[in-house]
Parts: sequence; C-alpha cells; structure tokens
Amino acid sequence: MADTVDVPEIPRVLRAPEPVIVVGMVAWLVATVVVAVNDVGGGNALRICLVGLGVGLLGTTIVLVQRAGVRRGARGAQEGLD
Repeated sequence: MADTVDVPEIPRVLRAPEPVIVVGMVAWLVATVVVAVNDVGGGNALRICLVGLGVGLLGTTIVLVQRAGVRRGARGAQEGLD
C-alpha cells in the first residue's frame, strides 16, 4: 500500500482568472483599433475583433456572476473563485 501525499494548494496568483481576462481584452481592443484605423485584414476582420471583445465581455460577466454566487453561498456557484 502506497503512502498518501498531501498535494499543496496552487497559489491564488496562479489560479486567478483576472490577469488572463485583462490581457485577452486588451489584445482584442488593440486588434480592433488597428483593424479599424488601418483597414487591414479584409472585410471580416473588424467583425471578428468585435466578436472577440464580445466574448471577453461575456466571459467577464460569467466570472462576476459566479463570484457573486459564491459570496451569496448559492449551491450552483463554482467553488474556488473567492
């Protein structure tokens, strides 16, 4: 029988979604500005950039709603977002 090993918890800074969200949103914002100002990338490029921003906003909203649910103690909320 093997001995059990306690696995340490991953530090908060490595599991925080905020840096990833911020970097992604800034990247899509920069891409949108570049495409709009320089008219690069063809006809669909601006639409793709705007959809990228929209998906980022949707993801941010989901994270915020889940966090609010965790704080409220909702049973359906994700754990580990506090």
